[in-house]
Amino acid sequence: MTRNVIPLHIEVINGPNMNLLGEREPELYGTMTLTALEAYLRALGNELDATVDCFQSNHEGALIDRLHQTRRTADGYIFNPAGYTHSSVALRDAVLAVAKPVVEVHLSNPDAREPFRRQSFLADVALGRVNGFGAVGYGLALRGLVHHLRGHAAGR
Repeated sequence: MTRNVIPLHIEVINGPNMNLLGEREPELYGTMTLTALEAYLRALGNELDATVDCFQSNHEGALIDRLHQTRRTADGYIFNPAGYTHSSVALRDAVLAVAKPVVEVHLSNPDAREPFRRQSFLADVALGRVNGFGAVGYGLALRGLVHHLRGHAAGR
């Protein structure tokens, strides 16, 4: 851990079917399990002086509840709404309500898939998006979010 740095609290929230990561369509989503992904993010968070808490649900309301419950303790979010990306105004409203930086993450590249996946209800309210890099994208998102939260200027 770096010394003299205020620790950050990052919430990683994953939506429907992410519990099947490593089993479901590995040619598209990879072979890393959700448990392994969460362990990777916690370890990377430790290196970056950030506590990483992870949550997954297949239920839209539970995702909204998690955003609401952590709004006072989280400094920022990494969020993969999965299939709800393309359909949930309620999740968009919850992201706006927490008023914290959110990085939208997708294992695959939605823009290279079916046309209906090209619509994201979060894209214009997210700090940034990381798509198509598999599990590595979560690490990129975490590094970028921590960099942003620590007030570093772009490009440094």
